[in-house]
Amino acid sequence: MIAPSGRRGYIVAMATSGSSRFVAIVDDDDLMRGALQGLLKAAGLPAQAFASAEEFLNSGKHHQSACLIADIRMPGMSGLELQARLNDQKVSIPTIFITAHGDSRMRMQALRAGAVEFLAKPFDDEVLLESVRAALAR
Repeated sequence: MIAPSGRRGYIVAMATSGSSRFVAIVDDDDLMRGALQGLLKAAGLPAQAFASAEEFLNSGKHHQSACLIADIRMPGMSGLELQARLNDQKVSIPTIFITAHGDSRMRMQALRAGAVEFLAKPFDDEVLLESVRAALAR
Protein backbone atom coordinates (compact mmCIF):
# COMPACT_ATOMS: atom_id res chain seq x y z
CA MET A 1 0.00 0.00 0.00
CA ILE A 2 1.24 3.50 -0.82
CA ALA A 3 1.86 5.73 2.16
CA PRO A 4 -0.34 8.84 2.47
CA SER A 5 2.62 11.12 1.74
CA GLY A 6 3.09 9.28 -1.57
CA ARG A 7 -0.49 10.01 -2.57
CA ARG A 8 -0.24 13.68 -1.64
CA GLY A 9 2.92 13.94 -3.68
CA TYR A 10 1.11 12.55 -6.70
CA ILE A 11 -1.85 14.89 -6.27
CA VAL A 12 0.48 17.89 -6.15
CA ALA A 13 2.21 16.66 -9.32
CA MET A 14 -1.16 16.29 -11.08
CA ALA A 15 -2.33 19.72 -9.97
CA THR A 16 0.80 21.49 -11.16
CA SER A 17 1.19 19.67 -14.48
CA GLY A 18 -0.51 22.52 -16.35
CA SER A 19 -3.81 20.74 -16.98
CA SER A 20 -6.46 19.32 -14.73
CA ARG A 21 -5.90 15.60 -15.22
CA PHE A 22 -8.23 13.05 -13.70
CA VAL A 23 -9.24 9.41 -13.62
CA ALA A 24 -12.06 8.80 -16.09
CA ILE A 25 -14.76 6.30 -15.18
CA VAL A 26 -16.88 4.90 -18.02
CA ASP A 27 -19.69 2.61 -16.89
CA ASP A 28 -23.37 2.47 -17.84
CA ASP A 29 -24.41 1.46 -14.30
CA ASP A 30 -25.32 4.58 -12.29
CA LEU A 31 -24.60 2.96 -8.91
CA MET A 32 -21.21 1.60 -10.01
CA ARG A 33 -20.19 4.96 -11.51
CA GLY A 34 -21.12 6.79 -8.33
CA ALA A 35 -19.41 4.26 -6.09
CA LEU A 36 -16.19 4.36 -8.13
CA GLN A 37 -16.15 8.14 -8.23
CA GLY A 38 -16.68 8.31 -4.47
CA LEU A 39 -13.96 5.73 -3.82
CA LEU A 40 -11.42 7.60 -5.93
CA LYS A 41 -12.27 10.98 -4.44
CA ALA A 42 -12.02 9.52 -0.91
CA ALA A 43 -8.53 8.30 -1.87
CA GLY A 44 -7.59 11.81 -3.01
CA LEU A 45 -7.76 11.04 -6.72
CA PRO A 46 -9.73 13.43 -8.94
CA ALA A 47 -12.31 11.56 -11.00
CA GLN A 48 -14.98 12.25 -13.59
CA ALA A 49 -17.68 9.76 -14.54
CA PHE A 50 -19.29 9.11 -17.92
CA ALA A 51 -22.38 6.97 -18.63
CA SER A 52 -21.10 5.63 -21.95
CA ALA A 53 -18.03 5.35 -24.14
CA GLU A 54 -19.66 7.74 -26.59
CA GLU A 55 -20.25 10.33 -23.86
CA PHE A 56 -16.60 10.06 -22.83
CA LEU A 57 -15.32 10.48 -26.41
CA ASN A 58 -17.76 13.31 -27.21
CA SER A 59 -16.73 15.19 -24.05
CA GLY A 60 -13.27 15.79 -25.53
CA LYS A 61 -11.83 15.07 -22.09
CA HIS A 62 -10.03 11.88 -23.06
CA HIS A 63 -6.92 14.01 -23.63
CA GLN A 64 -7.02 15.07 -19.95
CA SER A 65 -7.48 11.54 -18.62
CA ALA A 66 -4.53 10.25 -16.61
CA CYS A 67 -6.18 6.83 -16.24
CA LEU A 68 -9.35 5.17 -17.54
CA ILE A 69 -11.57 2.72 -15.68
CA ALA A 70 -14.03 1.19 -18.16
CA ASP A 71 -16.69 -1.48 -18.04
CA ILE A 72 -16.44 -4.09 -20.78
CA ARG A 73 -20.11 -4.63 -21.56
CA MET A 74 -22.13 -1.46 -22.17
CA PRO A 75 -24.93 -0.54 -24.57
CA GLY A 76 -23.57 1.03 -27.72
CA MET A 77 -19.78 1.01 -27.76
CA SER A 78 -18.19 -1.60 -25.50
CA GLY A 79 -15.14 -0.97 -23.35
CA LEU A 80 -13.00 -2.98 -25.76
CA GLU A 81 -14.29 -0.92 -28.68
CA LEU A 82 -13.49 2.25 -26.74
CA GLN A 83 -9.95 0.99 -26.17
CA ALA A 84 -9.59 0.25 -29.91
CA ARG A 85 -10.90 3.71 -30.83
CA LEU A 86 -8.45 5.42 -28.45
CA ASN A 87 -5.59 3.29 -29.79
CA ASP A 88 -6.58 4.22 -33.38
CA GLN A 89 -6.50 7.90 -32.40
CA LYS A 90 -3.06 7.40 -30.78
CA VAL A 91 -4.51 8.43 -27.40
CA SER A 92 -2.58 6.50 -24.78
CA ILE A 93 -4.46 6.23 -21.49
CA PRO A 94 -3.55 3.53 -18.96
CA THR A 95 -6.77 1.51 -18.86
CA ILE A 96 -8.26 -0.71 -16.19
CA PHE A 97 -11.20 -2.83 -17.29
CA ILE A 98 -13.89 -3.96 -14.88
CA THR A 99 -16.52 -6.52 -15.81
CA ALA A 100 -19.07 -8.97 -14.51
CA HIS A 101 -19.10 -10.78 -17.86
CA GLY A 102 -15.45 -11.25 -18.75
CA ASP A 103 -13.72 -14.37 -19.93
CA SER A 104 -10.11 -15.29 -20.62
CA ARG A 105 -10.41 -14.36 -24.31
CA MET A 106 -11.66 -10.85 -23.45
CA ARG A 107 -8.95 -10.49 -20.81
CA MET A 108 -6.21 -11.43 -23.28
CA GLN A 109 -7.64 -9.09 -25.94
CA ALA A 110 -7.70 -6.19 -23.50
CA LEU A 111 -4.21 -6.81 -22.15
CA ARG A 112 -2.71 -7.30 -25.63
CA ALA A 113 -4.22 -3.97 -26.67
CA GLY A 114 -2.49 -2.25 -23.75
CA ALA A 115 -4.80 -2.50 -20.73
CA VAL A 116 -2.94 -2.40 -17.43
CA GLU A 117 -5.50 -4.47 -15.49
CA PHE A 118 -8.66 -6.53 -15.98
CA LEU A 119 -10.76 -6.95 -12.83
CA ALA A 120 -13.83 -9.15 -12.38
CA LYS A 121 -16.79 -7.67 -10.49
CA PRO A 122 -17.10 -7.73 -7.58
CA PHE A 123 -13.53 -6.62 -6.90
CA ASP A 124 -11.79 -5.43 -3.76
CA ASP A 125 -11.67 -1.62 -3.49
CA GLU A 126 -8.03 -1.66 -2.41
CA VAL A 127 -7.05 -3.82 -5.41
CA LEU A 128 -8.67 -1.26 -7.71
CA LEU A 129 -6.95 1.65 -5.95
CA GLU A 130 -3.58 -0.09 -6.18
CA SER A 131 -4.19 -0.68 -9.90
CA VAL A 132 -5.08 2.99 -10.43
CA ARG A 133 -2.01 4.18 -8.55
CA ALA A 134 0.20 1.82 -10.58
CA ALA A 135 -1.39 3.09 -13.80
CA LEU A 136 -0.84 6.71 -12.76
CA ALA A 137 2.82 6.01 -11.98
CA ARG A 138 3.47 4.85 -15.58
